Amino acid sequence: MFTFYMLSNGCCVQWMNSGRQMTIEAQYKILKHLDQNPAASQRDLAKELGVSLGKVNYCLKALADKGWLKLGNFKRSKQKLGYAYLLTPKGASAKLELTADFLERKQLEFENLKREISELEQEVYVAGQE
Repeated sequence: MFTFYMLSNGCCVQWMNSGRQMTIEAQYKILKHLDQNPAASQRDLAKELGVSLGKVNYCLKALADKGWLKLGNFKRSKQKLGYAYLLTPKGASAKLELTADFLERKQLEFENLKREISELEQEVYVAGQE
C-alpha cells in the first residue's frame, strides 16, 4: 500500500507501508538512533524500531551504500558486538533533511487528525440534538 505526501518544498514523498523498500521513516529512525547510540546492535535497532532483524540489516546496508553510514569494527571478535555504526558527514546532512521531512509529514497527519476529530465531534453533537 502506498501513501503520497506533498511536502512544502514541492516534493512528493512516497510512503510504502509494507514490503522491503526502505521508507523515509525507517531511514530517519535508524539514523537518529545510531546518531545517539553508535554501538547499538542490529538486534537493539530491530527491537527499538519494532521491525525485523532482516529489515534492519537491509536498511543498514542500503544506508552504507548511500554513504550515510560507516561500519566501524572496534573489537576483533567473531561476535558482531564489536561493531559501531557511525554517521558520515553526508549521513548527518541526510538525517537533518529527513528530520525536516518527517516533521512535515507528522504535522500534516496532525492537521488531518484535528480535522477528522472536529468532524466526529460535529456528528456526535448533531446526533445528540435529534
